[in-house]
Amino acid sequence: MSNREIISKLRSMCDVLRGGGMTCYQYATELAYVLFLKMAKETGADGQVPLEYRWDSLAAKHGAELKRFYSELLIRLGEKSTGQIREMYANAQSNIDKPKNLEKIVTSIDSLDWHSAKAEGLSRFFEELLEEAAEEKESDARQNFTPQALINAMTELVAPKPGERCYDPSCGTFGFMVAADRYIKEHTDSYFDLNLDGQEFQKKKAFSGCGPVHGTHRLALMNAALHGIEGKVMLADALLGCGNQMSGFDVVLTNLVYQAPNRQLDFMQHIHRSLKRDGNARAAVVLPESALFEGRSFANMRTGLMDMYNLHTVRCLPAGLFPGLAEKACVLFFSRGASEAVSGANDRGAQSLSSKMP
Repeated sequence: MSNREIISKLRSMCDVLRGGGMTCYQYATELAYVLFLKMAKETGADGQVPLEYRWDSLAAKHGAELKRFYSELLIRLGEKSTGQIREMYANAQSNIDKPKNLEKIVTSIDSLDWHSAKAEGLSRFFEELLEEAAEEKESDARQNFTPQALINAMTELVAPKPGERCYDPSCGTFGFMVAADRYIKEHTDSYFDLNLDGQEFQKKKAFSGCGPVHGTHRLALMNAALHGIEGKVMLADALLGCGNQMSGFDVVLTNLVYQAPNRQLDFMQHIHRSLKRDGNARAAVVLPESALFEGRSFANMRTGLMDMYNLHTVRCLPAGLFPGLAEKACVLFFSRGASEAVSGANDRGAQSLSSKMP
């Protein structure tokens, strides 16, 4: 069976499991559990995994024994492994009831040639699962949902480059950072000619994110891994202690529409502080329209956008774009200058925005 056929089989299994009561979010999580362990074997990261719980031990089990061992494995990997393996499996629980369904998933993943499978669309398949999961009403992934077309457009407009550090302080399943990585690869003719230091930087330091929800963090780790990204994907609230570590970035891309109003204000301050003060650092941020155009509580944000953030573009988006959000949203594009003074060009942009405000 070819890798494409196996991926097609995984798609079919997803439909079967969803038909049996499992949500797409749950299936994506189960797939991440199995794929991450397979990836550890294929990429030489098995050293983070206790010997008795490595991939070959799982793949050798069948039926009820497999299900029992799988449940034990999830617990032990969260307790005894190290590095990202421990992060992935901390407090992990399975939602697969039938041993035959688990065995089908394990057998399918075991049949994959890891490297060619990635080339043939395994990463894209996982992205599509995440998009479907975000559309489910009760899914944690929904709370950070951004349509792929909007992610791509924002990424294209900020145009990240090789050697730049990119960051999403509310990263969800890491979609913005995956898009930034893809954009750089597709728009840099000499990307694959980078020297070893440049390649290492892109792989391990170019993309970072924070998110406080454990389930979504697992999916972010898997999404990053499938795209060859080994940057910092933190299980943390960027507005608490870890936020102090997140600084010196060239590009910030994020969606704040699902954050509470007071947190939106705090995130904007955090984003501003996280950008380099070199005149080139830039950001694109999604906010609900009310954060800009309604109420006195946001007056300080509006003043800050004018005086500090070098705001140059506001793009209003249609209503209904985000699940559960009745109002319209906007994308703000701004930069942080070498000083906090606003340039003449940005003054003109600020005056244009000011004319829309109450």
